[in-house]
Amino acid sequence: MAWKGRNAFSFGRLLASFTYAIQGLRHAIKTEKNFQIHLSAALIVSICGFVFRLGRIEWVFILICIFGMIALELLNSAIEKTVDLVTEEIKPLAKQAKDMAAGAVMVYAIMTVVIGLIIFIPKIMELFQ
Repeated sequence: MAWKGRNAFSFGRLLASFTYAIQGLRHAIKTEKNFQIHLSAALIVSICGFVFRLGRIEWVFILICIFGMIALELLNSAIEKTVDLVTEEIKPLAKQAKDMAAGAVMVYAIMTVVIGLIIFIPKIMELFQ
């Protein structure tokens, strides 16, 4: 007996969720300056990864950094939009929510830079030996 309740699998619902996700990505690419910066950095790092012939494990770390950064930036933008939707006034709690979300992005960005330096500095140093 098939479950016909609210949680039943529906290919149409699944397809719609992917469509909404793609719409969200398109919107972020078109309108969010920080998202555009992160995408540009991801492209540059990816090109450098191919130029320096990164190993499999190095690529794993780079991809975790890239996709984690993109996901976190999307969450940060969603939080900012939600806070802006709830109130147009400057409220301390709204500011704190937006600042903490931005802080989470900054912490992750610092980690990605450190990982990038750990991976790429030895490769760059080899060029000068």
